[in-house]
Amino acid sequence: MNALTPKPWIDAIAPYVPGRATTDDGRKVHKLSSNENPLGTSEQARAAFLAAAATLDRYPDAGAAALRQAIAAKFGIEADRVIHGTGSDELLHLAAGAFAGQGDEVLYVRYGFSVYPIAARRVGAEPIEADDRDYATDVDALLAKVTEKTRVVFIANPNNPTGTYTSREELARIHAALPANCLLVVDQAYTEYLDPEDDDGALDLARTIPNVLVTRTFSKIHGLAAERIGWAYGAPHVIQAMHKIRAPFNVSTAGQAAAVAALGADDFIRASHDHNLKWRTWFADEITKMGNAGLRAIPSKANFILVLFNGKLTAEEAYHGLMERGYIVRWLPNQGLAHGLRITIGSEEEVRGMAWALHDMIGEAD
Repeated sequence: MNALTPKPWIDAIAPYVPGRATTDDGRKVHKLSSNENPLGTSEQARAAFLAAAATLDRYPDAGAAALRQAIAAKFGIEADRVIHGTGSDELLHLAAGAFAGQGDEVLYVRYGFSVYPIAARRVGAEPIEADDRDYATDVDALLAKVTEKTRVVFIANPNNPTGTYTSREELARIHAALPANCLLVVDQAYTEYLDPEDDDGALDLARTIPNVLVTRTFSKIHGLAAERIGWAYGAPHVIQAMHKIRAPFNVSTAGQAAAVAALGADDFIRASHDHNLKWRTWFADEITKMGNAGLRAIPSKANFILVLFNGKLTAEEAYHGLMERGYIVRWLPNQGLAHGLRITIGSEEEVRGMAWALHDMIGEAD
């Protein structure tokens, strides 16, 4: 008899591996592997979440009307062109599911977010990887990979796991070169960590261009990672297609309420941005001081830094050494980054402790 087997494109998926929360021996230590907000969650969002406990017996609003209206008011966009999801991950999958399939191609840059090839293979499309330029998006290399089969292009900005940034001009050039039947998805999970002058213009493109989708999340600067809330904005026909395959009741009542409140927590958002900028800059400077030992920080505009190890101390040794010293970071050999560690910008204590630990390990390696 024939055995039950998954479709070949499903069998080819390399599952997503989340950042670890415990050490090899089971200890809970400083977790700097998942780019979570070291300042936690705003008081407004926390209070709204707790208040929602009074309606645990009722399904959430399937259309997330209050949340979509709050997003629209915050960003000056139309609520009926906003779709909500379980984090931005679901929305990335919905984009691929609505616009790509067997025989199609989904394009992204090398060292891009690991969900992109999963989203492509899940629907039977072929994931296509474009060469990078020093760990950042190479626009010419990306466009050279566009074919008549390309249906979706994913660009994370800032990029994860490298922290690199694609400018407004480069993003516009990418879109201008794409065919009308190809959807450009700009994944802005870390956009709140940018300074105002670094706005990449993706929302402006999506307002008037029919084949641009912007995705965002409440998991990062808003500190709502546990609730898995994301949103996307695009042309009506794009959003309608995604709604057709969106799971019903996909965002909880408490999550919706917390997200609405989080949008108004301007002081918390500003404090989170400023903390990250201060300690990301400080940590990058410390890595520069270790340059003679082969360490290099890729310039980042996100809430993490990708540190490369090209000396006696290897990334794998540093990964385990940091774990022994009480810090869990992200080692990504499965993404071609066996020589690097992605390190979240944590609290002042954590960032200073990380720098000291790396200095200490360099001394041991010498």
